[in-house]
Amino acid sequence: MVFTAEQIAGFIGGTVEGDKNAQITTFAKIEEGTKGALSFLANLKYEHYLYTTESSVVLVNRDFVPSQPVKATLVKVDNAYEAVARLLQMYESMKQKRVGIDSLAFIDPTAKIGKDCYIGPFVAIGEGVEVGDGCVLHPHVTIGRNAKVGNNTEIYSNAVVYHDCVVGNNCILHAGCVIGADGFGFAPTAEGYDKIPQIGIVTIEDNVEIGANTCVDRSTMGSTYVRKGVKLDNLVQIAHNCEVGENTVMSAQVGIAGSTKVGKWCMFGGQVGIAGHLNIGDKVMIGAQSGLSGDKNAKKGNCGLMGSPAIDARKWSRNVAVVNNLAELRDEVIALKKELEELKKQK
Repeated sequence: MVFTAEQIAGFIGGTVEGDKNAQITTFAKIEEGTKGALSFLANLKYEHYLYTTESSVVLVNRDFVPSQPVKATLVKVDNAYEAVARLLQMYESMKQKRVGIDSLAFIDPTAKIGKDCYIGPFVAIGEGVEVGDGCVLHPHVTIGRNAKVGNNTEIYSNAVVYHDCVVGNNCILHAGCVIGADGFGFAPTAEGYDKIPQIGIVTIEDNVEIGANTCVDRSTMGSTYVRKGVKLDNLVQIAHNCEVGENTVMSAQVGIAGSTKVGKWCMFGGQVGIAGHLNIGDKVMIGAQSGLSGDKNAKKGNCGLMGSPAIDARKWSRNVAVVNNLAELRDEVIALKKELEELKKQK
């Protein structure tokens, strides 16, 4: 597919500075640009690449002013990062989707498969399963009995949706993720631990993306919920009976213990740990490697937290500044103590 700078600008509401007929056939990072490539500049620490890139067209923010001559054609937009995301989505949507059921797939006779689906080799679909229209199930996907998968959902190889669980429309489940494994429920006894049956399910709402090897555990009773628009990175753990609010995003290795409720539009950095039975409000931002065991600000929402135990991010930053100077402060205290002792001796 070939597009001109003028056509690209038309798609995303941009303005062209340079050759409006410059042609693009691919995408490239600005530092790896080649002729015919489209790149973008959103972070100014990469600005120096703009003056040397071989990319034919570069998306930049509307208020950006080059400090040197630029060989590439610029397309100015309100937000370069959002604009390139839209173009990539459009590019992806133009790819021809595979359809058909591979002869090596197993589909129980009681399962219902929608129109225009692709079901790859060694996919296993259990009894009573419902798969919506336009779904793509890559090789070795397993869908347990009575589970439901909505329209236009894509599930990558070796992902598992356990029995009775529900996955919504327009979702993406990446390789190796597990939806509906048993929650970690055991009752201690004199002889060891008795397993508490996990008879609930997991409900994944629409437009959710779940990363590779991420696990969302089924509830003891009722459902674990991942609400619409949620994006979970690789290696995330959502425990039983949790609820993750709409449009919340979590980076890799986040772990949330059982029965915790997370609000809408939250952002958790990598390796954040959340204790169980907490209520976290909307728009809570928690920095990487923080541990939350309870915080009144987290419950109220609309705040930034950092550290372990997590506290107000600004206070944490001040505390870290002090910790970074502890050795010097210790030396000063020792010197002051010596000086004080000398003054006492003089009396």
